[in-house]
Amino acid sequence: MIVFRYLSREVLLTFSAVSTVLLVIIMSGRFIKYLAQAAQGILDPGVLLLIMGYRIPGFLQLILPLGLFLGILLAYGRLYLDSEMTVLSATGMSEQRLLAYTLAPAILVALMCAWLSFFLTPQGVQNVAQILNDQDALTEFDTLVAGRFQSMRDGSRVTYTQELSDDRDELRNVFISEKRDLSKAKEKDEGITVLVAKTGRQEIQEDGSRYLILNDGYRYDGTPGEADYRVIHYDTYGVLLPKPSVEVKVGERETMSTQQLLDSPQPRMKSELQWRLSSPLLVLIVTLIAVPLSRANPRQGRFLKLLPAILLYMAYLALLVAARSALDKEQIPIALGLWPVHGVFLLIGLLLVYWQPLQLRMARRRAQKGVQHA
Repeated sequence: MIVFRYLSREVLLTFSAVSTVLLVIIMSGRFIKYLAQAAQGILDPGVLLLIMGYRIPGFLQLILPLGLFLGILLAYGRLYLDSEMTVLSATGMSEQRLLAYTLAPAILVALMCAWLSFFLTPQGVQNVAQILNDQDALTEFDTLVAGRFQSMRDGSRVTYTQELSDDRDELRNVFISEKRDLSKAKEKDEGITVLVAKTGRQEIQEDGSRYLILNDGYRYDGTPGEADYRVIHYDTYGVLLPKPSVEVKVGERETMSTQQLLDSPQPRMKSELQWRLSSPLLVLIVTLIAVPLSRANPRQGRFLKLLPAILLYMAYLALLVAARSALDKEQIPIALGLWPVHGVFLLIGLLLVYWQPLQLRMARRRAQKGVQHA
C-alpha cells in the first residue's frame, strides 16, 4: 500500500499541474475572444465570467485525458531516471502490477470525465447558448459604454457617447458614424453618414420597435475624399435600432441530456452519445498506452519518448473526430461507430505492455538453450 500511495500521489500531482496549465491556456485564449466581442459591443461585459464558468466543464472534458496521459509520462519518466523504478522492479514490482496501480487514479479521472461528459458539459453548453441568445436580444443602446467607440453591425456603424446615465435612459454628446451603400449611384463608392447630438434617449413604440431619439445636433452625408457633403441641422432625429431576431438553439445535440440522446433514434444523436462515452474510455486506454511509453533510459533522458507519445495521442483524437464526422454523414453504420478506433488503440496499448516482457522471456529461453548446448 505504501508503494501504491506513493505512485498514485506522484501521478495525481503531475496530472493536476499539467491539467491546470492546459486549462489556463485554453481559458485565456477563449476569454480574449469574448473580451474582444465585449469591446465591440456584441457582448455585455457583465456576462463574461458567467460564460467562462459554464464553459469550464467542456474544457475539462478535453483536458483531463491529455493531462493524465502527460502526467503518467512525466511522473514515471522521472522515477525511471532516478532509478526508483529499478529499485521497485528489483523488489518484485512487475509491469502488470505497475499498470494495476496506475489504473486506480485513472479510474478516478475516468469517472470525473464521465460526470462532465454526461451531465455538466451539456448543461453548461445549454446555459451558454441561452446567455448568447439573450445577448442577441440586446440592442446597440443596451451595450453602449460611456467614453468608448463601439463598432456595431459588423463594423458598418460606430457609436460613441461621452456620458451615460445610471439607468441607461439618457446619453450626452452622442456620435454615430454609419456607412451608406451608394452602389445605385456610384458602383464602387460607399458614403458616410455622421450624426452628432448633444443628448439622446431610447424610445420604445407600441409595436415593440425601438428608436434612439437625438436632440439638437447635425447630420453630415457625403463620400470620403469628395467635397460634396450635405449638412443638416435638426432639433429631433430618430435612429431606428434594429429589432433583434432571437433564435434559441433548443434541440441541439450538444445541449441535449444523455437521456434524450438514449431515447432518440436519429443517427446524429447516437453519434453524440458515443462521443460522450469516448471521454472516459479515452482515459483508460491512454493510461494503458502511457505506462509502457514512460519507460526511460537515464542515458536517453525523460523527454525522448514524449514527442512520439503526444503524436500517438493526437492520432487517437484525430481518428475519433474523423469517425464521428463519418457517423454524422451516415458513411459508416451506427453499430460500428467509434468502437473500431478504441479497439485499435486498445490493441496498441496491450502490445506495448506485453512486448518487453515477451522479449525478456524469449531472451531467457535463448540463453537457457545456449547453456544446455554448451
